[in-house]
Amino acid sequence: MSSTSRFAGGRLMVVAFEGWNDAGEAASNVARSLVETLELTTLAELDGEAYIDFQFNRPMAARDEDGNSTLVWPRILLHGPASAASPVEGADDSLFVLLGAEPSRSWRSFAAEIVDLVDVHDIAGVVFLGAMLADVPHTRPISLYVGSENPDVRAELLVERSTYEGPVGILSVLSQSIEAAGVPTVSIWASVPHYVHNAPSPKASLAILEKVEEITGVEVPRGDLVEEAAAWESGIDALAADDEDMAGYIEQLEQARDTVDSPEASGEAIAQEFERYLRKRDGKSGDDPWRPPAA
Repeated sequence: MSSTSRFAGGRLMVVAFEGWNDAGEAASNVARSLVETLELTTLAELDGEAYIDFQFNRPMAARDEDGNSTLVWPRILLHGPASAASPVEGADDSLFVLLGAEPSRSWRSFAAEIVDLVDVHDIAGVVFLGAMLADVPHTRPISLYVGSENPDVRAELLVERSTYEGPVGILSVLSQSIEAAGVPTVSIWASVPHYVHNAPSPKASLAILEKVEEITGVEVPRGDLVEEAAAWESGIDALAADDEDMAGYIEQLEQARDTVDSPEASGEAIAQEFERYLRKRDGKSGDDPWRPPAA
């Protein structure tokens, strides 16, 4: 990446939300890691009453040090360096993180507030993090999609422009609003194996973190993430070893992935391989797609 990259200097904001955009908690865990590792402080809190549906994201009962009952409410917080009110030199001191529950309503008003925060803190670029459930094997490197609607960003980072049409989440809404305000954005999405959707995915978090580091130039210690990713993969291997159907399904995913990654694979060959893969899956649904369909 060029040293003149707009994402390798100046103030940057990393954005991740829990919920729909956060399969395996892969994106939000990266954001939390950035907040903790860089010792960022809370700069602002968005109004949860205005944006969060507490029937969907319910408050949690907890106990304080004296054993008294208390409620922990879902929050949306902007974190940044303690020196955020003053000019900051170097990317390590210029990273901001927007993290919290995905807003459930008033998205246009929410986006307007975030654009205001971007302006107030002189943010030069925004990096959105997301994770989605996909037909991918846990045994291969995590697939990442990196894209931008900004032509300069695409040329600079050699990333794609999405051709997707359909329902979107808050990340797409924010991206469009922030780009309209003249601030470039880029999105990083990880594909998480859907057959292990109930557990956090440290392997996906590690892949996202490495890409964030590549784009922003901010070096973040990995902590226990490398060991956790290896343990995650080994744990799924152990489950598959005791389940013939699951092992066979994972092997199909591996074959499809290896065909896509093969340097000699043509577009037509890749399409044919996925058609065969989809035919094999025909009639299977639910949380365990490797199970034979019910009689």
